[in-house]
Amino acid sequence: MTDAPAAPAILPGMPRPLFAYALLYGGMTCIAGVLGFEQVALGPLAVESGIFAFLMLVVISSTVAQLYGAATANSMVRWGFAPLALSIVLIALVLQLPPAPTMPGENVSAFETVLSQTPRIMAAGPVAYFVSLWLNVRIFSALRGTGDGGGWWMLARGAIASALSQVVDTLIFITLAFYGEFPIGSLLLGQALAKVVLSIVLVPPLIALFVRLAKSKWLAQ
Repeated sequence: MTDAPAAPAILPGMPRPLFAYALLYGGMTCIAGVLGFEQVALGPLAVESGIFAFLMLVVISSTVAQLYGAATANSMVRWGFAPLALSIVLIALVLQLPPAPTMPGENVSAFETVLSQTPRIMAAGPVAYFVSLWLNVRIFSALRGTGDGGGWWMLARGAIASALSQVVDTLIFITLAFYGEFPIGSLLLGQALAKVVLSIVLVPPLIALFVRLAKSKWLAQ
């Protein structure tokens, strides 16, 4: 049973809201790694900025699971590897090409600093992405029960699934990327705490907003 009303299909069999969310999802998979270079202060906590794009992936996958079912959401998670992998290949290609002689040296250095990643970090990102997003959809859908799972319970499911999946994401990514380089205990704790707080504060209202948008005349028609 789905919550979405019948909507005109942009592609055969694909409702307009699902098409829009799939486009947005692909964009978030590409930008998350770039944003992750910057750390921002949220009160006493420091968190890498990529978490905001990653939480959007959580919101979109949860919204799609609510409206169109877990199988569709999991398919989106799997296909999210396509833009992610292509962006990694293109970044690697561009980094190998010589910069234009007219480009200032400081700009070249800044570009390479932001986009150059060690092989461990480059491998850790996709692994953490797939496991955590799959887990988010799984938990969110499993808690739905036999009803439509809407209302306050949808918000609670979103917070629970996001918080748990983000803890797993942090554990996988930081362990694969940095274990043995330096002590990672404090980094794990701080990142996990920040992501849990953001999951509880941001994810539920955003899921509600995206579900409402999918049902609105603006997007559904």
